[in-house]
Amino acid sequence: MSAETPVQSAGTFARLRLRFRDWRGTRPFWAGLFTLLGGVPIAYFPYATLKLGTMSLAMATTAGAGSLIIGVLLVTLGLTMWFQQATRVFAGVAAIVLALVSLVVSNIGGFIVGFLLAMLGGALAVSWAPGKAQAAGAGSGDADQGPSDEGAVENDPQAAPGQPGTAYGTPDAEHGQPADRTPEGTWADSANGGYRVG
Repeated sequence: MSAETPVQSAGTFARLRLRFRDWRGTRPFWAGLFTLLGGVPIAYFPYATLKLGTMSLAMATTAGAGSLIIGVLLVTLGLTMWFQQATRVFAGVAAIVLALVSLVVSNIGGFIVGFLLAMLGGALAVSWAPGKAQAAGAGSGDADQGPSDEGAVENDPQAAPGQPGTAYGTPDAEHGQPADRTPEGTWADSANGGYRVG
């Protein structure tokens, strides 16, 4: 390969992976995945028949229909989190409530596995917030701007040292040293050898 060889465009797999990453970043992906996976054991275990040699163990309960409904609703809520981001808070709260109900209705919430996955997915959905779009031309030059001034306290030259509105390290008029803002702090006198008492 020489320096004059034309650069090949990214392969199909790389393009699909990048598109999936962009899609995943604009929605509560992990919340939807955990909620969806939490619905599977909740719906499956009441209808499962486990074979151990010649012995079959059926876990069917009288609440099998309730377990199926809870499992299907959790799968639906997981898909809703992916494709309808505006309803993420409702879907998250509903997933948490259904996970709690599954403890009683569906074999201890799908043997705790489905319960934990649905609770985690619901909590992630409630806490997820969409990212802010960067302005055009924003790049690495914005990194040195620092935080905004929202909520900042302005320096008040009339404020007493150690009070709100005084910048840290503002000299105290009496001692000529930075003000001590600790509640137990007192200034040292020359009578005690310059040690701080407090």
